[in-house]
Order: sequence, then C-alpha cells, then structure tokens
Amino acid sequence: MREYRYIIVPIVTLILAQLIKFTIESVDGHKLKWGRLLSGSGGMPSSHTSFTFSLATAIGIGEGFTSPLYAISLVFSMVVAYDAMGLRMESGKQAATINHIMDEMFGKNAKVGFRKLKEELGHNPAEVVAGILFGSFAAWSLMTILG
Repeated sequence: MREYRYIIVPIVTLILAQLIKFTIESVDGHKLKWGRLLSGSGGMPSSHTSFTFSLATAIGIGEGFTSPLYAISLVFSMVVAYDAMGLRMESGKQAATINHIMDEMFGKNAKVGFRKLKEELGHNPAEVVAGILFGSFAAWSLMTILG
C-alpha cells in the first residue's frame, strides 16, 4: 500500500471532505442531503482544496518539503484554492443572477426549455482555509498510518 500512498491519501481525503459536507448540510437542513455526497462544488470544507492540499502535504512528508515535486504540487494546490474563491465563486453569482432573470421573465412555473443553472460553484475564504487545514491534517494522519 505504501507505493500507492500518493493516490490513496487524496482520494480518502476527498471522500472524507464530502462526508463532512453531507453531515454539515444535513444537520443544518434537518434532512439528509444525499445529493451532496456526489456534488463537490461549494460548501464547507472545500473538497477540491482538501484534495489538492492533501496531495501536496503527503508529497512534502514523503519526498521532503524542499523537493521539486512538493513545489509543483503546492503551486497546483494554490491555483485550485484561488480558483475556488475567485472564478468559480463569480460563476456561481452569475448563475444566480441568470436564474433570477429567467424567473422574472418567464415565471417560476413556465417551461421555456431552460434548466436552472447550478449556483453553488465556489467557496468563500473560510471554506477554502478549512479545506487547506483539513487536507493537510488528513494527509499527515494518513501518511502516519500508511507509513
């Protein structure tokens, strides 16, 4: 299993992040949010950020925090975190605005051949920071277990 740790760590971290989102949103909504288990966009913590930072942390632990491979994975992780807060957050705001315009123009019950756009695409800074912290902690824990 040790030879697969750089694959196992991020995948397990991603699954755990999705389970955390499912739990938080189910408790907040007072009903089980089954769709959240497969939908990674938006919510606390950022599963994309958890996924990429867990890989970077695992590589740092396994190969050294001064290795070129760690530097590459860290830069990749920072791009993902920035994208989650920037581009995807703005895309979510645009989707909400378009959905509102469509409701105003055609009414909420009218069928005009358009589906509502998904609005929860990005993350606020707290969700991204939580993703960084969770991904790093999960990687440290899993790397300790996997050896």
